[in-house]
Amino acid sequence: MKVALVHDYLTQRGGAERVFELLCKRYPDADIYTSLYDPDRTIDLSDRVVKTTFLQNIPGAAKHFRLMAPLYFPAFRALDLQDYDLVISSSTSFAKAVRKRPDARHICFCHNVTRFLWDTHTYLKEYADYRLFYPVIERIFRIMRQVDLTYSQEPDLYIANSSVVAQRIEQIYGKQAIVVNYPIDSGKFQFSQQKDDFYLAAARLLSYKRIDVIIEAFNWLGWKLLVLGDGPERKRLEAQAMPNIQFLGHVSDAERTYLMSKAQSVIVAALEDYGLVPVEANASGTPVIAYGAGGVLDTQIPGQTGLLFQRQAPDSLLAALLKSSKMSWDYSKIREHALSQFSEPVFFNRVERVIEKAWAM
Repeated sequence: MKVALVHDYLTQRGGAERVFELLCKRYPDADIYTSLYDPDRTIDLSDRVVKTTFLQNIPGAAKHFRLMAPLYFPAFRALDLQDYDLVISSSTSFAKAVRKRPDARHICFCHNVTRFLWDTHTYLKEYADYRLFYPVIERIFRIMRQVDLTYSQEPDLYIANSSVVAQRIEQIYGKQAIVVNYPIDSGKFQFSQQKDDFYLAAARLLSYKRIDVIIEAFNWLGWKLLVLGDGPERKRLEAQAMPNIQFLGHVSDAERTYLMSKAQSVIVAALEDYGLVPVEANASGTPVIAYGAGGVLDTQIPGQTGLLFQRQAPDSLLAALLKSSKMSWDYSKIREHALSQFSEPVFFNRVERVIEKAWAM
């Protein structure tokens, strides 16, 4: 069986790219396709050949990949995948548009519906000047929504990373999705029974991550908080923070792994579609304190692997922190939950069953 793996663009390293990296390792003989490829800024594909679209020839396209939005659909439609028996796309937006042979199968790992088209305000509010161009943007997006709906019918089967995303796929695209929670590379995370006197937040510093809620709660408590990650919100957040809060920016994988294993808890205040950080924390034997909506509802067991707070507000988080500090956590049990439910073998066992289902359709 000849397999093609297709990803939206390989110009960054986020959760979707980490999942695609696992797919590439699982299918070492598959051909890899993407619209834009910057090997210095994305996952390590070693000596694998990555086939790109005409967008790769546009100067600066990989750096300013978001500006290429209107061109991605025609770029993916232009790819010739007629030789492949199985096409596996990894997509939050465009890769699902690829064409296949009539007798081939196309399975889409859908990390979300095309967010900037269907939740435009939330997506674009990171960019302060977008309101100035909104009338023009909205006209373009109105056309692109119709194109997105059309091409959303291309995959034979959708795999969603969470129940929340599966609901969106059904509501917007009218397609049923099978939920398979994405895995972590459990071998990359170390376990520690001994926790140090600090808490940890690890995220891109964007407004929807709600790091401001976390900072305000820790300002009140005075407890030590380490913040990993960088982004456009960093200066504003640093100005908000008291001295008990430290911003470490980007750290090495080794340091991130160590800090995650030694933290009292890892804090997540964002509404995440899925969210790998809570699972990574659990794999380190560390409980999670998270806003109780979105992907954490699939990955966390309240009272066993962490606690959920009900409002994205400092007082709601503060109450959860105080409650957590009085609990006796079973760190080994927390880690076992992550390894038994979200390891690569568990993930691919489920995926193989889905592929078998696709071939039986």
